[in-house]
Amino acid sequence: MGDAHDSSRGRDDKAKGGGWKREEAGEGVARGQPRDASRATHKDGDTDSPPLPSAALSCRFAECCREEQRLNASALKLELEEKLFGQHLATEVILKALTGFKNNKNPKKPLTLSLHGWAGTGKNFVSQIVAENLHSKGLKSNFVHLFVSTLHFPHEQHIKLYQDQLQGWIRGNVSACASSVFIFDEMDKLHPGVIDAIKPFLDYYEQVDGVSYRKAIFMFLSNAGGDLITKTALDFWRAGRKREDIQLKDLEPVLSVGVFNNKHSGLWRSGLIDRNLIDYFIPFLPLEYRHVKMCVRAEMRARGSAVDEDIVTRVAEEMTFFPKGEKIYSDKGCKTVQSRLDFH
Repeated sequence: MGDAHDSSRGRDDKAKGGGWKREEAGEGVARGQPRDASRATHKDGDTDSPPLPSAALSCRFAECCREEQRLNASALKLELEEKLFGQHLATEVILKALTGFKNNKNPKKPLTLSLHGWAGTGKNFVSQIVAENLHSKGLKSNFVHLFVSTLHFPHEQHIKLYQDQLQGWIRGNVSACASSVFIFDEMDKLHPGVIDAIKPFLDYYEQVDGVSYRKAIFMFLSNAGGDLITKTALDFWRAGRKREDIQLKDLEPVLSVGVFNNKHSGLWRSGLIDRNLIDYFIPFLPLEYRHVKMCVRAEMRARGSAVDEDIVTRVAEEMTFFPKGEKIYSDKGCKTVQSRLDFH
C-alpha cells in the first residue's frame, strides 16, 4: 500500500552509513569510517558446521555487500503488484529500471530515479520495497542510506557544509560497497543547490577520484509535481478514460520541466536535470476511494486482523476527497489509514 505502511514496516528517518559517527552538533551529514565487517565472531558452541572460507564465515554473522547478486525480478514484481495500489506506472517503470540495471554487468552510470506525487501515494513505501529487494536488511542495511531534507540539511546558511559532507559520505560508502543505495526524502524541502554536489557521481564517468559510482542507485522522493500529475489524471477521468491508460510519455516530459522550474522542488535549475542524469521521473497518481479501501484491508491484514468490510467502508468514508465538486481523489492518499483504523 502507500505511505501509510511506513512506520509499521520500520522506516528509519536517519541516514545510515555503516557505523559512521554523526557530527557532534547533530546537523548535516555524518562522517567517519565504515564499520569493519570482519570483526564478526563465531557463535559459541557452533562447532558442527564445516569450516568456511574467512569471507563466507564473516558473511554468516555480519552483513556483506554482495555486489554481483542478481535481482529477483519475479519477487519484486509480485510484491509491487500485491502491495502498491493504484500505481500502474510506478510499478511498471521501477520494475523495468531495476531489472535492466541489475542485469547490466557494466552500467555506464548509476541508476537515478526521481519519484513524484502527493503524500500518501506510496513513494516511501516503494523505496522501502526496493531497498529490501536489493539488500536483505532493507532500510536497516549498512548499504542503504536514507537522508531526510528537514533532518539532515535544515539550515540554508550551511549549504556549502552540507555539500562537502554529502560528497564525503557518498564517496566513503560507495568505496565500501559499490552497490550502495541512497534515498533522499522530502526533496521538495531541500535547499536549491545542495543536491548538485553529487552531480559528478551521477554522470557518465568511469571513475571520480579513483571511485566508480556506476553500480550505485540513487532515489529522490518529492511532493513536487503532484499538481501536474493530478491535472493529467483528472483530464483522463473527465474524458472518460481509465487511469490505467495513462502512460509515462503523458507525464514524464511535463514533470521534468515542471520540477526544473519549481523553486521548491530541490531540483530547481539543477544540473542533474540539465545534464539528463535522472534516468526516470516516476509519477505517483492520486488515489481514489477504491484504492483507499485496498489500503485499509492491507493494514488490517498486516495487523493480523480479519478484514471487516464495514470497518473498511467506514474508514474510507472518513477520508476527505477532491476536487470539491467531483471528490475523486483522497487528499492524503493512504497517509492516515493507520491512525484512523486505531479508532475502529
